[in-house]
Amino acid sequence: MENKKKKNKYSVKQRLLSSNLTFTIVSVIIGLIIGAIVLLIAGFNPITAYSIIINGIFSRTKYISYMIIYATPLIITGLSVTFAFRTGLFNIGAEGQYIVGALVATIVGYFLELPIGLHAIVVFLAAIIAAAVWGGIAGFLKAKFGVHEVIATIMLNWIALYFSNYMVMKPFLRRPESDSSYEILDTASITILEDWKYTDAGREWLSQHPYIKDFLATPANLGFVIAILLAVLVWYILNKTTLGYELRAVGYNKHAAEYGGIKVKKSIITSMMIAGGLAGSAGALQVMGVTKGISVLPGMEGYGFDGIAVALIGGTTAFGNIFAGLLFGGLKYGGPKIQPPLGAPSEVVNIVIGTIVFFIAVPKFMRMIFNINTRKRGEKNAR
Repeated sequence: MENKKKKNKYSVKQRLLSSNLTFTIVSVIIGLIIGAIVLLIAGFNPITAYSIIINGIFSRTKYISYMIIYATPLIITGLSVTFAFRTGLFNIGAEGQYIVGALVATIVGYFLELPIGLHAIVVFLAAIIAAAVWGGIAGFLKAKFGVHEVIATIMLNWIALYFSNYMVMKPFLRRPESDSSYEILDTASITILEDWKYTDAGREWLSQHPYIKDFLATPANLGFVIAILLAVLVWYILNKTTLGYELRAVGYNKHAAEYGGIKVKKSIITSMMIAGGLAGSAGALQVMGVTKGISVLPGMEGYGFDGIAVALIGGTTAFGNIFAGLLFGGLKYGGPKIQPPLGAPSEVVNIVIGTIVFFIAVPKFMRMIFNINTRKRGEKNAR
């Protein structure tokens, strides 16, 4: 009986040590430790630096609001990468799909006049459809001609970037004497209480609620709520629907899926379209809630590429992306704050993030270390 209990206890511990959550936590800790070592080498106190970052995220509701704003597009592009990955595809094109979504949201948000509420919905859906078509191009090329989605999506990223820049500079969209577009109409905005907070009644009420006032001092918007709903939708599609089962089956083994009657080519295109639509929705929400328009981009903004890191940190799970996105957003927002008081390089945050992603991206190495350690403990207990 005692041997059975020890065996069960050992197996539970082994499962815990080999779980994705454990790898993620350990990878985050290792990333923070290496970041601390870099700061020490540069001559800075890592405890002070990390305290500044934490205070720069959580000491005010305004900072928390900005962390959420930074995290929202990363959560959604992470969901895009996750969805494709769970169906056997690697969507490197979330960046381009994000750009297409932002472009279409700007055009529809500025030129189309609709009632408040309805306008925002139409803008959001138009951006999703356009980005889904953009993602579907890569899916079609893979399904029809065998072009690898990594190559296709990388090329489509650059096409999207330069096409967006071309459109911004067109006279009908370009704001005079600017490298930016006209701003979307107020009816297409999803910023929380955007007009009300500047009215006399709004100022009076907010003066009595300083924490809410501080939170709304930022471009706080409904994007984070929508991101959570999208995470639920992705989880539901992948785990609770026939479509999700078929897409995952193709990802596991397309030959077996085809033998089982699943249309593999159609599934590949569908998966890339859904992934593209998700990334495009991130671009739309950023325009509708934060930027209100788009500008000429000298290079990639990085939301889609950061989404790959978020997906990895989140264990390529729908809900894991939420926590990974918040971690990523917090580091992105709070990290640069170590520079003014300490003079410490804000690039150390990128080192921390890169280290975290590196250790998550090599799970076999991490699992090997844990298995060796676990086996040694088991042998020690057996003695």
